[in-house]
Amino acid sequence: MAKNPQVFVFGEKSALEEYLAGRWVEIARAAVAERGFFAAALSGGRSPAGFFRRLAAIKDASLWRDTHIFMVDERIVPHEDEDSNWRMMDEALFRNVPLLRENIHPVPTDCRPEDCARRYEDGLRAFFRISAEGEWPVFDLVHLGIGKDGHTASLFPGSPVLKEKKHLAAAVFPTGQAGGGHDRVTLTYPVLNNARNIVFLVTGQDKAEILGRVAGGDPGLPASGIGPRKGSLIVLADSGAASRLKPGSYLTPTLSAREREG
Repeated sequence: MAKNPQVFVFGEKSALEEYLAGRWVEIARAAVAERGFFAAALSGGRSPAGFFRRLAAIKDASLWRDTHIFMVDERIVPHEDEDSNWRMMDEALFRNVPLLRENIHPVPTDCRPEDCARRYEDGLRAFFRISAEGEWPVFDLVHLGIGKDGHTASLFPGSPVLKEKKHLAAAVFPTGQAGGGHDRVTLTYPVLNNARNIVFLVTGQDKAEILGRVAGGDPGLPASGIGPRKGSLIVLADSGAASRLKPGSYLTPTLSAREREG
């Protein structure tokens, strides 16, 4: 992780989710005003479901009309499978907001992992109009989590994908218990680190030790490899996850009236 990231700690997970929803709206409106669209990449898992439901409370059609949502990673399972990130996002967010279906960009899962990764990469190149090797998408916002083993996206400790510097998306074949056993597709470091805004959302006492290590820049943890080239990086944590952070290393923001009201 980039040295000295901005870390914000909230007493309740709900307050964290409200704050991040407020930042989402601010970043989206600025992106649409400047470039005509807002492009975000979202992570799955259980932790962000509440945040997605909070986003679903935003019914501003003008905001969603120009929003494009991509996936940070996905398991190679059918979209109706209970382990599918797509399914969770659809149930919590997509179907509950006026978001055009063509503005949702899922990872293909009906093919071999390598083929699914190439198809997802082709879609990214088309959307961001990338034609040359060495060019990378620029997401307005990338939302990430941190696993207990220090992984982020589907970038696991010891994975060869950690060294990927050519492709935008890569197939992942977890070993042992890593990743729950499912093959996956993930965005790679060069894509994640090229975003304008990167936000880690970390909650729960069981994440306290690993967040402390990542915030300290432990080089053995994949999440420590996140460091935007030019953009901003913030970490949003609840009091449980932040319990092992050094005093004075984080801020405790107060929600504005607009954020409380949504």
